[in-house]
Amino acid sequence: MTVRKSIVFNGDLGSGKSTVSVEIAKRLGMRRVSVGDLYRQMAQERQMTALQLNLHAELDQAVDGYVDQLQRDIAASGESLVMDSRLAWHFFTDALKVHMITEPGEAARRVLLRPSGPAESYTSLEEAKAKLRERSESERSRFIVRYGVDKARLRNYDLICDSTRATAAEVIEHIVDAYEGRLGADVLDQAPPLLLLDPARVYPTEDIATLRGLWDSEFVGEVAEAGDEALQPLRIGYTGEYYFVVDGHRRLSAALQNGFHLVPAQLVAEVDEPVVGGMSAVDYFAAHVRPSTIHDWEAAHGITLPLPEHALLGGDAVLAGEPGAGA
Repeated sequence: MTVRKSIVFNGDLGSGKSTVSVEIAKRLGMRRVSVGDLYRQMAQERQMTALQLNLHAELDQAVDGYVDQLQRDIAASGESLVMDSRLAWHFFTDALKVHMITEPGEAARRVLLRPSGPAESYTSLEEAKAKLRERSESERSRFIVRYGVDKARLRNYDLICDSTRATAAEVIEHIVDAYEGRLGADVLDQAPPLLLLDPARVYPTEDIATLRGLWDSEFVGEVAEAGDEALQPLRIGYTGEYYFVVDGHRRLSAALQNGFHLVPAQLVAEVDEPVVGGMSAVDYFAAHVRPSTIHDWEAAHGITLPLPEHALLGGDAVLAGEPGAGA
């Protein structure tokens, strides 16, 4: 098992990474460093919003240069710590690299509810959602140009954790278990990242009628007794926006029926990577995820999945490629 000394956090704005990193640092007795706090202080000193400072940093390399050198120095020191930073994963080599995600509307709601300061404030949910997206894209573009890395690429990280419905306590417990080797050790060692996804946000790729044994109450009861951490990881594809099942519908269904907020998974293909037969994750999703597939899955599990653009435009297109496994 790979031994990692530090834990570094990147994540969506509003994903709760600050709250989680603070509590994990306390639990593990580590020092915590927040680059976000530093940027907010720099923004206030310049009488800017956080977004304005990001845009300014695209033109003034001194802003990033100061923070980058700080992170390099900390990484080189060898100290075991918890780092809350959008780029620490790029500078640290022996850390558990955690990327936290959440549904954009939920992220905006959280940000809107927290106390605002002169560096960032929003007047409505829609404004918060739009500004968070703009700020994230500004950072992403800057990092691609300046460092040649894409913060949105999942394979940059060891652990992806969805905080949309999971409580802070649940997220903390799962991350600590992964850090200490009790959760997903095989995936983390051999084929990271380990995904901890909200099962209510994962799309099916097969019609319910073809998924024999899906509603086996005995299996659902066994999963309930064992808990989400005991599930064999699902095999998941990612389009850059949506997560979908390649293998593991039965396990995903059991997780939903048991009300789990997180389910472990392994990333099979991301964006343009092939899922099967040379078909990319984006193309596989478009070919297999139809409105009827989504609606039947929603009705069976009492959840709501937003219709992707291709489903809104194209309706029930004919499936292409090989079907995903249902077990």
